[in-house]
Amino acid sequence: MPGHDEVDRIVDSWLRERPDLDFAPLQVLSRVARLSKHLDRARRTAFSRSELASWEFDVLSALRRAGTPYELSPKALLQQTLVSSGTMTNRIDRLVDRDLVKRRSAPNDGRGILVGMTPAGLTRVDAAITRLVDAEAELLDTLSVTDQERLAGLLRKLSLDFD
Repeated sequence: MPGHDEVDRIVDSWLRERPDLDFAPLQVLSRVARLSKHLDRARRTAFSRSELASWEFDVLSALRRAGTPYELSPKALLQQTLVSSGTMTNRIDRLVDRDLVKRRSAPNDGRGILVGMTPAGLTRVDAAITRLVDAEAELLDTLSVTDQERLAGLLRKLSLDFD
């Protein structure tokens, strides 16, 4: 086994103090939690270098993934970003103020609106996703492609119950 990490030390201490418990879940999920902190830091850095907050990236990336003309309804945006209607309205307002998105009437629904990305929003989200992919690749650098694929499959299997 490769060198011991902090989770090994924590679990070893717990095993010494509470040998009656099975600490196998900590072996996995404590590592996921610790890696999540590193991922959050890498994401914040990638986004801030593109002058975006994480929530701004979430909205802009949903629009970018929608494809040309990079428009979605507010309802589709809130479904993809898992926030409330009021939160999404506030986020759209703030992105409009920064000239990263614009609103327009939906052509097939006089009462509906579409949120579309501006050229400035497109430039920012494309820069942010490039930086993010580079940062995440660096985090996975010590794993072979095969190990990365295996890990992705295991994490997918675990996350299916939550999505």
